[in-house]
Amino acid sequence: MVLGKVRALAVYFDSLNENNLPVFSGGELVSGRVVVEVTGDVRVKSLDITARGVAKVRWTESRNAGANTAYTQNYTEEVEYLHHYDTLIGEERDEDCPEEGLTVLHAGLHEFAFSFNLPQMALATSFEGKHGSVRYWVKAELHRPWLLPVKVKKEFIVFEHIDINTPLLLAPQAGTKEKTLCCWFCASGPISLSAKIERKGYTPGESIQIFAEVENCSSRVVVPKAALYQTQTFFAKGKGKQIQQLVSNLRGDALPQGKSQSWEGKMLKIPPVSPSILDCPIIRVEYALVVYVDVPGGLNLSLSLPLVIGTIPLHACASRTSSISSTGSTLSWLGLQERPEAPPSYSDLAISESQRRDCLQGCDRSDGEAEEHGALLTYITEFRYLPPPLYSEVDPYPDPVEVCGAAEVRRPDTCPSR
Repeated sequence: MVLGKVRALAVYFDSLNENNLPVFSGGELVSGRVVVEVTGDVRVKSLDITARGVAKVRWTESRNAGANTAYTQNYTEEVEYLHHYDTLIGEERDEDCPEEGLTVLHAGLHEFAFSFNLPQMALATSFEGKHGSVRYWVKAELHRPWLLPVKVKKEFIVFEHIDINTPLLLAPQAGTKEKTLCCWFCASGPISLSAKIERKGYTPGESIQIFAEVENCSSRVVVPKAALYQTQTFFAKGKGKQIQQLVSNLRGDALPQGKSQSWEGKMLKIPPVSPSILDCPIIRVEYALVVYVDVPGGLNLSLSLPLVIGTIPLHACASRTSSISSTGSTLSWLGLQERPEAPPSYSDLAISESQRRDCLQGCDRSDGEAEEHGALLTYITEFRYLPPPLYSEVDPYPDPVEVCGAAEVRRPDTCPSR
């Protein structure tokens, strides 16, 4: 028998998203195929797959231990989220007889299916950072006698979903700050900044609507700006390492002395970024919108509003609710009075006096009259809009009076609902 060679070994996933990427969430089924292409008969000891998910951080810092003495301190940490092992070809064999139980693959393509479930737990979202990563992959290994194994690894993406439709993430974010500039060479003056956004939760691709008010009473020309920042924090051996990156920004108009500027819903678009990672013990990814006033030659006046970048977009009903609440709170925030709606006018109601009397008479009938029960329910809905009775000095339902000698005894009303 002429032995062939392994031309290709590949891993394919059955489920792909619209971008042809394998994307899964906690508890979902991951399935796929391992494809082996051989040019001739190949004897195989085993074909194994290993699925793993690991969060890992690593960085180094230089340390001085005295004069002319320096060393490097390594910080590493790892958290495992997934470990699954399965054998697609082969079984347990006697080590003394390695030739027993071998599987022969003939020339051509061979496919072997695999499947496993992701753990029912909070998994960390796939992430790639400067000092750490969260990766999930499937590795296939083809073992042959007396030869090195052939290996292939294919990564897949895991999202720990964050629903921005929760009340906490639908709440508006707002703040106000003020500072006074002073120096020896120029006149001092205050600068005030107020900023507000509709909600705390957003998804990539959305635009943040910014409402801001800047008042410049200083002697300098300042510029209002806004920026979206991503903060990556890595933890290892009780120490943290933090990196902040600019994601998106915008600029307002220059503001001279004694002038003010308002942003009535200025838009800042969120580019495709990684969702927030809030539950991983060694990696944390957070976002914040910073609205600030750029002061030349001085410290900037800044206001930070924390954000959460989620994976489940805003529902239509939640969008209307958020818009209504945001509009109302914005009116009060800008000092405008919110007017309640006027009650309906009695003249607009088309219920006659005869219909009202019929309804009252129906309430006194016995419950056994089933044929009129449906008509009665129709009037109950309209009854609360009936006009009040005409005013009269004479009580149509006087209290009963009994005479006991010269004194009058007035009984209490036995029907308080009248």
